[in-house]
Amino acid sequence: MDIIKILTEEFSVRTEQAQNVVDLLDDGKTVPFIARYRKEMHGALDDQTIRRMALRLQALRNLEERKEQVRSAIEGKGALTDEIVQALDAAVTLVEVEDIYRPYKEKRRTRGSTAREKGLAPLAELLMEQREDIVPEEAALPYVSEENEIPDAQAALQGAMDILAEEIADDAKVRAELRDLYQRFGTLTCAAVEEEKESVYRNYYEFESLVQRLQGHQILAIHRGEKEEFLKVSITVGEGLAERICTKPYVKNETASGVLVKTAALDALKRLIVPSVIREVRAALYEDACTKAIRVFAANLKQLLMQPPLKNTVTLGLDPAYRTGCKLAVVDGTGKVLDTGVIYPTPPHNKTEEAGKKVTSLVQRYGITAVSIGNGTASRESESFIADLLPTLPHQVSYMVVSEAGASVYSASELAAEEFPEYDVALRSAVSIARRLQDPLAELVKIDPKAIGVGQYQHDMPKNELQTALDGVVEECVNAVGVDVNTASAPLLSHIAGISSAVAKNIVKYREENGVFHSRRQLLKVPKLGPKAFEQCAGFLRIPGGEQPLDNTAVHPESYPAAEMLLKRFGYSLQDAAGGKLEGLAENVRKAGRSTLEQELHIGAYTLDDMVSELQKPGRDPRDLLPPPLLRSGNVMELSDLKPGMKMMGTVRNIVDFGCFVDIGVHEDGLVHISRICDRYIKHPLEAVKVGDVVEVTVLDVDVKRGRISLSMLGDKKKTQKGRA
Repeated sequence: MDIIKILTEEFSVRTEQAQNVVDLLDDGKTVPFIARYRKEMHGALDDQTIRRMALRLQALRNLEERKEQVRSAIEGKGALTDEIVQALDAAVTLVEVEDIYRPYKEKRRTRGSTAREKGLAPLAELLMEQREDIVPEEAALPYVSEENEIPDAQAALQGAMDILAEEIADDAKVRAELRDLYQRFGTLTCAAVEEEKESVYRNYYEFESLVQRLQGHQILAIHRGEKEEFLKVSITVGEGLAERICTKPYVKNETASGVLVKTAALDALKRLIVPSVIREVRAALYEDACTKAIRVFAANLKQLLMQPPLKNTVTLGLDPAYRTGCKLAVVDGTGKVLDTGVIYPTPPHNKTEEAGKKVTSLVQRYGITAVSIGNGTASRESESFIADLLPTLPHQVSYMVVSEAGASVYSASELAAEEFPEYDVALRSAVSIARRLQDPLAELVKIDPKAIGVGQYQHDMPKNELQTALDGVVEECVNAVGVDVNTASAPLLSHIAGISSAVAKNIVKYREENGVFHSRRQLLKVPKLGPKAFEQCAGFLRIPGGEQPLDNTAVHPESYPAAEMLLKRFGYSLQDAAGGKLEGLAENVRKAGRSTLEQELHIGAYTLDDMVSELQKPGRDPRDLLPPPLLRSGNVMELSDLKPGMKMMGTVRNIVDFGCFVDIGVHEDGLVHISRICDRYIKHPLEAVKVGDVVEVTVLDVDVKRGRISLSMLGDKKKTQKGRA
């Protein structure tokens, strides 16, 4: 198998690009480092593509390893032939490899193996000849034996047919054709286990679809519904199609022995092949649906993590509750906790006046300008309390309801206990809610991505694949933004390329014992952070106000000499770079000629472009280019206040296969079906919207009883996409 050729074709890259990526990965380089600092080698492929190539590389190597295992196993049985070697070389999936291995695999005791033990293999071979002169009953008489528990000719013939059925069932070509038949022309049908039993799967109680037209969310819902014993699922194909595939290679004529061979083939089909093929087809459907769902989950997570921060804003975090009261945490612009408390504005206490005085006092004392409210229990009442209080405050204050998914997970974790040993779980949660509005990335990296709540059916996903994908997203986001090594927490540092959890803790410990870092080079004094780790992480760590101004940019230390030569060539100093006084640098580079500068500085085109960009905006945050979060200051609306035709502004909170959920300021998020997202055809909502987008929507319908809101992003247009359910 030519792995480089496969990667080249699948990812539409040049051979040298694929080879260089593989070489860099094999050399232990991390994906963020490769994507950012080795662009000349791979042609500026983005980190997502490189990550997918890394996963595909591992899968291909696993496939190659399995091929070798199968080849050795068959050779050990003395059965390896040129035909088998060629088939293994041509196999492109693990299923194909296992089909080839099936006839030689050690099997548990079966009807066919029992018949072989009784010496009926020669009779099976005779029947397969299907000669006209063969009378099966007479041919079977010599095999009748009390010792072998074969009482009569019919029992002997049945044993022979059991042998034939298993041989036919092990035919890789037949299995492949049947698998293709069920995948291309199969119909999946769902029925209720108990029709009268109510469940969230009622839409699938009478459901039918061609296998190849099933949507990912349907597959996942059906899988869960069957697992929870609400649904019965079957896959069928047109009458006679499977039978012809299974009998054609083996039934030569309609002689007496030919009829028995046909019976054996149909037995193999019904008893041995179809159940197995259906399991394989459904497993492939589920795997594909999971892959796509994980991709959506990862995209949603990236968009959530990359939401613009609310910088330099003193924020009040409010964790809503009823009986135990709403927990408060005041956090300054750097995330430091200034004060905490508890108020009781919600039932059963309803101490709104007392609560209002306390919040007003905190606003005046600390200059709070934003309130972050968790969206959990008592969120609606808490939001109403804050909205009513805002007009009475001494200066303008806005609020936002944020998702508190995972906040309880974080607040009860060892990490939270280390960070806030003096606070109880609820107060830690209030701090987390405040920080989520201030800097979503820095706060959410402390939480298991699966607990953040963006995506669909995440609890049904293969754990390893989901974790790998989400960890990759977090790593990508953290490294894209970069972190201040003098303020970053250990959890945030642990997502920087080349830094393990242990090294991250060592960085924080070194900082606490020796004071702030004054240069990137100082990181080499941190225990267990050697030259290789430094090479990977240095470019992603920032040191504002340090000894070397370039330490506050994404310019890698290996390129410092080139950067300094570039500045000197056009009369700039490092201090000019630190102060952002390089307005004319890009124009000077253009006039001098990029190719000329590349030769002078001994760097590539991509490195030069990145260097110029970084020098002009040192310490920049890519999230600053995005629209700010939508803060509210008006009255709170109830579900019953919504009327069809109302136009509102909202924030996209989650994206699934069939649409997106938008927060419009009421307790429930509204659903914009995929057909109502834009006036052009899209295969998936991610083509048109992303988590965090602020959008204008029109209310289409409100189901107060079920708490459901139907929205449209098409305004007054009534267009729908053809073929959408």
